[in-house]
Amino acid sequence: MSTQAILPRILQVGEGASAQVPAVLASLGCTRPLIITDKMMVDLGYVGDIQRCLREQQLTADVFDDTVPEPTVGSIKAGVERVRSGNYDCIIALGGGSPIDSAKAIGILGKFGGEMRDYKFPRLVDQAGLPIIAIPTTAGTGSEVTRFTIITDELNDEKMLCVGIGFMPVAALVDYSLTLSLPKRITADTGIDALTHAMEAYVSRKANPFSDSQALSAMRLIGPNLRRVYRDGADREAREAMMLGSTLAGMAFSNASVALVHGMSRPIGAAFHVPHGLSNAMLLPAVTEFSIPAAAERYADCARTIGVASESDSTDEANRKLLDELHTLNDELEVPTPELFGIDRSEFFDLMPTMAEQALQSGSPGNNPRVPTVDEMIEIYRRLW
Repeated sequence: MSTQAILPRILQVGEGASAQVPAVLASLGCTRPLIITDKMMVDLGYVGDIQRCLREQQLTADVFDDTVPEPTVGSIKAGVERVRSGNYDCIIALGGGSPIDSAKAIGILGKFGGEMRDYKFPRLVDQAGLPIIAIPTTAGTGSEVTRFTIITDELNDEKMLCVGIGFMPVAALVDYSLTLSLPKRITADTGIDALTHAMEAYVSRKANPFSDSQALSAMRLIGPNLRRVYRDGADREAREAMMLGSTLAGMAFSNASVALVHGMSRPIGAAFHVPHGLSNAMLLPAVTEFSIPAAAERYADCARTIGVASESDSTDEANRKLLDELHTLNDELEVPTPELFGIDRSEFFDLMPTMAEQALQSGSPGNNPRVPTVDEMIEIYRRLW
């Protein structure tokens, strides 16, 4: 049985990769880019650096910097209008997962019109929007190499999963030096997000030999280096490993799909404005414990690959060590419970049935090795508190 793998046409990896944007534009035949980013990227000077690179090749780029964390239908509206009113032939998406996800949605809506809900899964969006050159500045989301975007509908607090080749960037410039300025909290949240991507891709019911190779490689890089970058953000070797691990994890889950952690994570983020990586971190130990009975060997492989179990450990012992590691990692990276995050208890408990239904509708729980019922998801949410 064959597997179709979808990847960016161009993938530039390593220190200084972001400076190659003029050459990439030339190879794509693009001359009128719009930079979609956020104000932090402007303040850090990253937008200015890209514009300088372009000016050296007699190119200019306008900037749309009004993207927000956890993008919404409303937050991308101005970007869509900007694209429709401009004469742009491509988008440079600069930032973490939120600016890149925003750019993917803006690229499709700006070209084809309609509402974001029109493009929600199970529709597959295979028509190409404006070409996107993605330049990630966090080591976590992998959005630069995925055919997914997540946009929240504010009307019902639903994080809509949108899927298709049309959302895949045509180029990804993966430059770990852009992550050196990340604060500890974002470093931790995006790092656990990347680990979750790799693990879920590996245990997914849609896993395949191609995605397995990316997922295992990602775990080998992330496992020994996540704590290092959290403790010392200037550790260039660890930053480089995390950035490459994040991109490989993105390739893995883009071609195997995520599973229950992500399905249950999106409603928490939409309802309570918890950053995506953080809500993944809250869920990862409990969901892993729930899922191990249906994929014990695969989870044991994860334990050995991230370096917390040895080849001589039995499957059961490896999985015990994996669960211990996930709980310890959350403690060391100061991942809060929903209660400690500041979520109202009664609101959280009242919304658990709705969140479970939304998770189920996303399709991601169906990829889990152990497919849960709505009641089982409600019980997992209850355990998080």
